[in-house]
Amino acid sequence: MQSKEPRLRDRLHQAISVRFYSRRTEQTYWYWIRYFIRFHGMRHPSDMGAAEVTAPLNWLAAERNVAAATQNQALNALLFLYKHVLDRELPWFDGLVRAKRPVRLPVVLSEAEVRRLLAQLDGFKWLMASLLYGAGLRLQECLMLRVKDVDFAYRQIVVRDGKGGKDRVTVLPENVVQPLQAHLGKVRSLHRCDLEDGYGEVWLPHALSRKYPRAGYEWGWQFVFSSKNRSAEPETGVIRRHHVYPDTVQRAVKRSAQAAQIMKPAGCHTLRHSFATHLLQSGQDIRTVQELLGHSDVSTTMIYTHVMNKGARGVRSPLDRLEQRRAKYRCMPAQGAAPA
Repeated sequence: MQSKEPRLRDRLHQAISVRFYSRRTEQTYWYWIRYFIRFHGMRHPSDMGAAEVTAPLNWLAAERNVAAATQNQALNALLFLYKHVLDRELPWFDGLVRAKRPVRLPVVLSEAEVRRLLAQLDGFKWLMASLLYGAGLRLQECLMLRVKDVDFAYRQIVVRDGKGGKDRVTVLPENVVQPLQAHLGKVRSLHRCDLEDGYGEVWLPHALSRKYPRAGYEWGWQFVFSSKNRSAEPETGVIRRHHVYPDTVQRAVKRSAQAAQIMKPAGCHTLRHSFATHLLQSGQDIRTVQELLGHSDVSTTMIYTHVMNKGARGVRSPLDRLEQRRAKYRCMPAQGAAPA
């Protein structure tokens, strides 16, 4: 009896897994693949080619007026589908209309604004926001932080498998040391309760759970910001205590920015931008900031030099000189006026 061919969703999952892509990448790719299939009336991708791939991408750019990053995301998903799932090479898309990628500067908060924002937070949300700003962490890096990667002795944090699969070392702010140690004491109590209840195994990346079967139960592998509730793993159904949900922190930072009356569109990543800019303003070498941020190219870090200048590139407006002259003229007595 001939074996049944795996579903497209299962084939995508296998292709993603063998390349160690993140679960979020898999979800995003599957979203755009479904979008592509529905756009063509539920036709199977194996029955279509470059012309059909180009059509929805052009529609996104011309009709939906999406950002260039959105169109590139859809394009990458479809290229991955055909190259790694269907094992087909697509020719270059000559008729593809590319959305224009605008050059934008990152939103950066002043030190006073950061202080006001953090003052609106408390508990683990304050801790996470403080690490986003004080260590330059991305939100996902903060969520995935393990106990063993926080080095209190050397005042540093080891970021494992960051963006691009890279590890790096960044600073552990002195102001969060005691609050973080107190927080870890609460997390350890939760972990002990889990072990007593027959749980306590945390999710491990790659094949570590097979190589070291007991490692998931060890304290060092637990998430620093563990969820208050246990939940079932989506793929395996195993009940574990995962890290806190990203939306919890994102919503808290948004609300805190509003409560602090910050008019800028501030979010979690804004704190990372502010970390880099304030370090450069304090005189830190740009190469050091590049290493702390985990940028592959220093040109990526140099974007913050455009933000850190006072005003627009440190230029003084001619209106300010004009206003000074006007003030000078106001102080002079009017011509022909009698002395006081």
